[in-house]
Amino acid sequence: MSEQLFELADQLRALREAKAEVEQRLKEINAEIDEVDYRLSEMMAESETQNFTRAGTMFCLTTKTRASATAGRKNDLFAALRGKGYGDLVYETVNANSLSAFVKEQISENGDVLPAWLDGLVNVFEKTSVSLRKSSK
Repeated sequence: MSEQLFELADQLRALREAKAEVEQRLKEINAEIDEVDYRLSEMMAESETQNFTRAGTMFCLTTKTRASATAGRKNDLFAALRGKGYGDLVYETVNANSLSAFVKEQISENGDVLPAWLDGLVNVFEKTSVSLRKSSK
């Protein structure tokens, strides 16, 4: 049993390290994509090239308008949208980690039982996993 335990532990550590490496590489690739996309779009705009085809792929210059709430003004934006009849654009969300911590706290304060007012409103389950950290030998 110990040999299997150690093999699985080694495999888990290796997989998590591989995942971290891939995530880092993905960040680097996304940064490269942003840079090349910017440079190509600038070149196409300067040469007034709306689109072209290369190696069976059509490249089209597109402009998209993006918007986000001004920092610290999200609630003001939501109120303004609702006030003008655009409340259907507003979605309230609860961060999953924050909700989990809150529910855990509520259960703890309620004799290890989910409070009645939350019953049926949240799904509660436990997930057991293995955490890794460097040993301090």
